Amino acid sequence: MSTTTAVVQPRTLADLGPIAQLRAGRLGRRLPQLYVGLVLYGVSLALMVRGALGLAPWDVLHSGLIRHVPITLGQAVVVMSFVVLVLWVPLRETPGIGSISNAFVVGFSADATLWLLDRPDAIAARVALTVGGVALCGLASAMYIGAQLGRGPRDGLMTGLARRTGLSIRLVRTLLEVTVVLIGLALGGVLGLGTVLYALAIGPLTQLMLPTWIVELPAPPSRRY
Repeated sequence: MSTTTAVVQPRTLADLGPIAQLRAGRLGRRLPQLYVGLVLYGVSLALMVRGALGLAPWDVLHSGLIRHVPITLGQAVVVMSFVVLVLWVPLRETPGIGSISNAFVVGFSADATLWLLDRPDAIAARVALTVGGVALCGLASAMYIGAQLGRGPRDGLMTGLARRTGLSIRLVRTLLEVTVVLIGLALGGVLGLGTVLYALAIGPLTQLMLPTWIVELPAPPSRRY
């Protein structure tokens, strides 16, 4: 008697335009996952701020910006998100519902969490907030990306530049993050060990968690001739 072993296909991310993303189905799962992921992303940002041991590269820029403009950190996230979305235009990147939602929800969630959470004095608590913020950011990234409803503004800038220049995603991301950190530092932004931890851990964490959170989309119906 012969036996057969089922081959489990790995979950993959679909390359869909904004309309196709909505028409792909399973919105009852994908939309809640998207928005929970974005809220948690904002919470993770706030945890790192209250840890006061260094911020993610883009947040170094945001923290520097608010030293010169009378806005909150979350508002700076929203403003810079739309600045980055404008940069998508020459790159011919098309935003989806997740891209626009990212611009608003992350910033509002970060401000709400900062309002609720004070900075602790104990260094152990601050380390815990920083490490927890990085880990939560990995989970949040996997959730919102896995919902397959559009890249965030900064991710779209990265992929658009990579496509237009022919450079690798890794190199483009590195160059972008070095650039925003330098600009943020020039504006008085916060850099520290948390920044290094984030840079080293966020990629592996997201890659580890992403397969669990990718929502498989129904295959399009085959055409009959």
